[in-house]
Amino acid sequence: MVNKYRNTLRNLKSLFLLLALFTVSSLVSSASLSSFKPSFDSIESTVVRKEVFFNYLLPAIHKKNAEIVELRSAISNDELSENQLNDLAKKYRIDTPSKEELLEVIDILPPSLVLAQAANESDWGRSRFAKDFNNYFGIWCFSKGCGVIPKERDEDAIHEVASFNSLEDCIDYYVLNINRSYAYEDLRLMRKNQRENLKPITGILLAEGLGNYAFPGEEYIESIKSLINFNQLERYDFLN
Repeated sequence: MVNKYRNTLRNLKSLFLLLALFTVSSLVSSASLSSFKPSFDSIESTVVRKEVFFNYLLPAIHKKNAEIVELRSAISNDELSENQLNDLAKKYRIDTPSKEELLEVIDILPPSLVLAQAANESDWGRSRFAKDFNNYFGIWCFSKGCGVIPKERDEDAIHEVASFNSLEDCIDYYVLNINRSYAYEDLRLMRKNQRENLKPITGILLAEGLGNYAFPGEEYIESIKSLINFNQLERYDFLN
């Protein structure tokens, strides 16, 4: 009886916290919601922590996708100069700045996929690298001083965990990495196929192209898909 009473109180507390969060979200713009960094460690309720995490990341994710959509439009409508196209080809590591090749690599990532990977890699914003270095995706770098040395790094390893000035900078680099690295070519081909067949680009589908993101690949893919499904994250894909 006592346990039932405690569970009821706990559920009511979570409900009130969610209602408060919804009220704040309604009164404050999405852009300003991401202007401060929540202390995810201090949020006891798992339900509330997840919603705060989503609300913190989503504005930056939507902003990045909006920038990509605008750039795709400029490429499609021949609005960029030859120098601009060459700069994009260099940035995305493609040999020729043809419209088709650029549009294959310069494309959105579904919010559900980004949120699931961020939750997985940062322990819902509670990892040391997320809290202190704005690295939500376990991103490595390989030049000395580019980030922070992991405490349990092997003696012969040279990688560091990248440090970013802001959440937006981290998402910029994460999206760029997925869009240009040879390791995620399959993901980009899946996305291209969806576009050509006028089908939605969803996180569950593109998760299949993340086999090289972490080891073992198949287990990692299933963990990302499970996160998307359990938290119903694809609801955000169709609002993007």
